[in-house]
Amino acid sequence: MSMDLGGAKGGVKSDINVTPLVDVMLVLLIIMMLVAPMLQQGVAVKLPTAVNTVDKPEVQGQTVIAIAKDKQIYLNAKPVQGGDLASKISEILENQKDKIVLIKADEEVEYGAVMAAMDSLRQAGVEDIGLITERKRTAGETAGGK
Repeated sequence: MSMDLGGAKGGVKSDINVTPLVDVMLVLLIIMMLVAPMLQQGVAVKLPTAVNTVDKPEVQGQTVIAIAKDKQIYLNAKPVQGGDLASKISEILENQKDKIVLIKADEEVEYGAVMAAMDSLRQAGVEDIGLITERKRTAGETAGGK
């Protein structure tokens, strides 16, 4: 690559060299592709599968309770004791119009642990409770689509 400063050929070259810009943008794209999966909020749990599921987009301000295999309860990825769950939920949802909480429990957690969490949510005045599951794949279905 050389730079033409005018001189004998007559005039200054006014072309913009976009190659460095493209290089920087590609590096930023690769960084975002690597970092984005790590930014997902939550606790690693193996979700149960279900056939009849509805896809709902993740919202930034949603409240998620995760119940790990060892029955440890997490509220928005922060550990919480079972007795403190109702008060913590009340604090988080006191200014929100729609009191919606999603429960994400490991498939090996006992049914009683999930019901105890749901009872705590009802004590806190939560109006709507959702359960997060994985979609069960049928025989002819591929990983990317329905």
